[in-house]
Amino acid sequence: MFVSDCYIKRRERLKKELPSGILLFLGNQESPMNYPSNTYPFRQDSSFLYFWGLDTPGLTAVIDLDNDEEIIYGDDPTVDDIIWTGPQVRLSDKAHLAGVQQTEPSDKLKEKIAQAMRQGRKIHYLPQYRHDNIIHMAQLIDIESLEVNQTVSPEMIRAVVSQRSSKSTEEIDQIEKALDISYTIYKTAMKWSKPGKIEREIAGMINGLALSFGSQVSFQTIFSIHGEILHNQSYENTMKEGDLLLLDSGVESPLHYASDITRTFPVNGKFTDRQKEIYQIVLAAQEEAIRSMQPDVPFRDVHIRACRVMVSGLKQLGLMKGNEDDAVELGAHALFFPHGLGHMLGLDVHDMEGLGEEVVGYDDEIKRSDQFGLAYLRFGKKLKPGFVMTVEPGIYFIPELMTQWKDQKKHADFINYNQIKDYRNFGGIRIEDDVLVTEKGHRILGKQIAKTIEDVEARCAG
Repeated sequence: MFVSDCYIKRRERLKKELPSGILLFLGNQESPMNYPSNTYPFRQDSSFLYFWGLDTPGLTAVIDLDNDEEIIYGDDPTVDDIIWTGPQVRLSDKAHLAGVQQTEPSDKLKEKIAQAMRQGRKIHYLPQYRHDNIIHMAQLIDIESLEVNQTVSPEMIRAVVSQRSSKSTEEIDQIEKALDISYTIYKTAMKWSKPGKIEREIAGMINGLALSFGSQVSFQTIFSIHGEILHNQSYENTMKEGDLLLLDSGVESPLHYASDITRTFPVNGKFTDRQKEIYQIVLAAQEEAIRSMQPDVPFRDVHIRACRVMVSGLKQLGLMKGNEDDAVELGAHALFFPHGLGHMLGLDVHDMEGLGEEVVGYDDEIKRSDQFGLAYLRFGKKLKPGFVMTVEPGIYFIPELMTQWKDQKKHADFINYNQIKDYRNFGGIRIEDDVLVTEKGHRILGKQIAKTIEDVEARCAG
């Protein structure tokens, strides 16, 4: 945990944003894999972590705005619990770490909420994503489970998003701790990936490295010779000469802040000339995007700048044609780049996505596009100091999408379909870094992971 004063100040700031009522935070419970006592590794809810810091299951926290109370509800371990888990910290001692003086047993929570509802007071809560918490919330506020996420508090969501968006110095330090582990993971993966190996041999090593550092992966690792499958989570392919490997992975720091890095590298350690051409376009797009990041610049504009670099490069290779600005405006480039440039990073790898991308990434000034490709940009609004963004352009040759667009003659004024057919088995290339927006510009976080063609080949050579 951070020091207790950190959580006290966070809650004080939150309380100033909401005038009255109850702020209700459900912590997460243990989650069974296949029977009740065989559980997944515990992961606390991120907003609960942000405001209370307590990383154990079975807790609920309440801020009573009208009576100026902060209460943590939970239960002390029984002797039967201690037999299996060893000595545990008492609830009152946990609360003290979060700067909270008042605790109550779990079975007192229902009456607290019921009393507030009888008084006509507003119960503010955030969207719920675990079914057990949805059921619990429904029981607490006496509604149907299907109604839980229809009656969330927009005021609380906006206040939490505003507060969690700008990362403090301590939070940046945690992200960089995660990136230190990522640095080792990428160095190891580039060294040990060789023709003849099966993807799972390296993917297993990646997950094991995270565990050996006392960490967990922040999302399921993507490691594949089929980089054109954006969220490929199969590891059964055998690496061959001439294949490209795409590794998109992240880990959590000790306090659960995420890293998220992507590199693409050749299985045999040497890019072919064709691979170099595409790789260099993606790298140039990423470098241009990062260069343009500074306060008050819309991230959507940063995305568009990266797209223009891609179109220019693909035109030079004869894969695209026509006016570059028109091609980007009409979305012709999305055949090769069908996703957004990046997303916010923090306690969640897609930070606060569970609170709603429209609130996190868009506002009254900048609305989400419905254009293919651009519609997948998770964050479009103006950048502010303290924002941490992933920057991850890519070029992919997706056979099914190429066939569909060609049959429809889609954007035929901008795409050379006769030329791109030779790239159907190319795969995909993505390059991703985590970037902090500073008062005057930006800073790439973490140690430099091999990214230029020369550095990647050198790292693959060990």
